Parts: sequence; structure tokens; C-alpha cells
Amino acid sequence: MDTYQNKIALVTGASTGIGRAMAIDLAAKGAELILTARSKEQLDALAQEIKGKGGMVHVFVEDLAQPGSGERLHQQVLAAGLHVDVLINNAGYGRWGQFGEFQRDDYAAMIQLNITSLTDLCHLFMPAMVEKGEGGVINIGSSASFLPVPYATVYSSTKAYVLMLSEALRYEYAESNVRVMASCPGATDSNFRNTASEKSSDRLKQRISKLKGEGQVGDTCERVSQETLDAFLQNKHYIVPGKGNSKFAFLPRILSRAKVLKFTGDAFKKHTAS
Repeated sequence: MDTYQNKIALVTGASTGIGRAMAIDLAAKGAELILTARSKEQLDALAQEIKGKGGMVHVFVEDLAQPGSGERLHQQVLAAGLHVDVLINNAGYGRWGQFGEFQRDDYAAMIQLNITSLTDLCHLFMPAMVEKGEGGVINIGSSASFLPVPYATVYSSTKAYVLMLSEALRYEYAESNVRVMASCPGATDSNFRNTASEKSSDRLKQRISKLKGEGQVGDTCERVSQETLDAFLQNKHYIVPGKGNSKFAFLPRILSRAKVLKFTGDAFKKHTAS
């Protein structure tokens, strides 16, 4: 695949952040869009924006943090007579704080969204790509995919899964001309920060607000989108968008696991305590 022109791309979590930026970029590159997220209002507004520029968009509202949601989305796409050339599994969320501060059902929803639904959508949409002899999947991981991150314990673990799954699927499907790539952005100025802290303590919310106020918001969603989509066409097996973020991928290669854990643990403990 060397172009997005005339391809149909499904973007999950398309209502805000990186997913929204990718939808806009893909439309500008000539792709037809299938957008999904929980917010119909936000999806409809994005669809109107894209259509206003001549793009083609289909909207399916689905909460992928719910069991069975991947199958429901797949059935809606098929019922509309659509196929998917590029699947972009962007939907996800995390929590920032002590492991015991959050309820098990919150973690269950995170695992459902970040792991189970992502896996389901790969399993559901990839066979048609194989049959067609072309297609691809972009799974949005995180710089946390490479490291254990205390105080973002479950989130970093789910993102490690995303990277491992993507690399293994890439190998399995290489001869089918179906490419799989993981994109592992670092801190991004998106809705993720708000989501990560919405059930956290006031201390954590204040810390995130301080980081944003100091301009420490990392990369923009637009930059992450552009670098990710370009890397996919270049057939890279993973990318860490943004300047300086690649260090997270290399730390485990130069430090022992114990030192990596101390590095990330000390860094995040400092943030949670301030």
C-alpha cells in the first residue's frame, strides 16, 4: 500500500485527540472514512467538517469499552455494505495514580478498550484484507509500551500488549500483503490527560494542569498523525513519533530491568507527589 487515496479507513476513538487528527489527515489524503466513538455529537460535527471539504464519511456510534462492542461495530460496517482497507485502533484511555485508587470495573473497562476490543477488531477485519490481498492495521500504543510505568500500572501494561501484538501480527501476515504497524507516541496534547485524571485525586489533577500551564504538553495530535501515517506508507513496523520520545524504546536495551523500573518509578512518583 503506497497511498491512502480511494482507501476506506476505520478510525476508532475518532471524536477527539489523535483519532480526530488522523481522520482529518486521511480525508485530506483522499481516503473515505468510517468513524466511531461514544459521542455522536462530536462524531457528527467532525463528519460535517470533513464532508464540507469534499470528503466521504460514515459514522457509527459505539462504546468499545463495552463487551461485544467490536462485533457490533463490525456488523454495522458490513450491513452498510462497506469494507475496511486500513484499520486504525486508536481508542484507549488510562489512569494516573496509585494502583489501589481505582476500582476494578474501571480497570476492566480499560482492558476491554485497550486490549480486548482492539484484538477483536483485528480478528474481525483482517481476514477480508487477506482475501483482498491488501490492507493494513495501525495500532496506537504509547511510549509506555516499552517500559513498566508505576502509577500508570494497568495502562502501561495494556500498551505493552498493543506493541507485542502488532509486531507478532506483522510477522504472521507479511506474506498476505497485509501490513501491521504500532505507533507509540509520547505525551500528547489530547483529551487523554483529562481522561487519565478524571477519577484521580485533586493532587494529580493539579499536577496535570501545571504541566499544561508550563507548556509541557509534548507533541501535538497533528504531528503524531502525520508521522504515523507517513511511517505506515513507508512500511515501518513501529514508530515513536516526536523528538526525544525514541529514548523510551532504547532504555531497556542499555539498562537492566531493575534500573529501568527505578527510572520510571522515581519519575512518576515525583509527579504524583508534587
